[in-house]
Amino acid sequence: MIDLSKSRIERVTSTPLCEEWIDKLRELHGDLMFYQSGGCCEGSAPLCMKKGEMRIGTNDVLLGFINSSPFYISGTQYEKWKHTKLIIDVVQGGGNAFSLESPEGISFHLKSSVFSAEDLKVIKSEAH
Repeated sequence: MIDLSKSRIERVTSTPLCEEWIDKLRELHGDLMFYQSGGCCEGSAPLCMKKGEMRIGTNDVLLGFINSSPFYISGTQYEKWKHTKLIIDVVQGGGNAFSLESPEGISFHLKSSVFSAEDLKVIKSEAH
């Protein structure tokens, strides 16, 4: 696993509504983890699971933490998204059958923001 959580540039954040839902789900299920998949059945929705429920591989990337929960992305997806900050929000409607929030009638939703040129310089300098 590649760990980018200690970078000076925050690569993943969450909205206040997302953090509220993480708290609620943590009360129901215990410690949580997130995984940004590459698509297939659930599109590009972030998956929320009980911590340790999914095996993290050597090519997966720990982007950071949202509300104290680790947020991982596959290495191949990271290569496509590495120029952006991921922003995790919540929308109405349970669409992600594999994710813990689905029975609650909401879905975690991915937004993004392209890093500034200055942020990209810092990211490049940290890679060396």
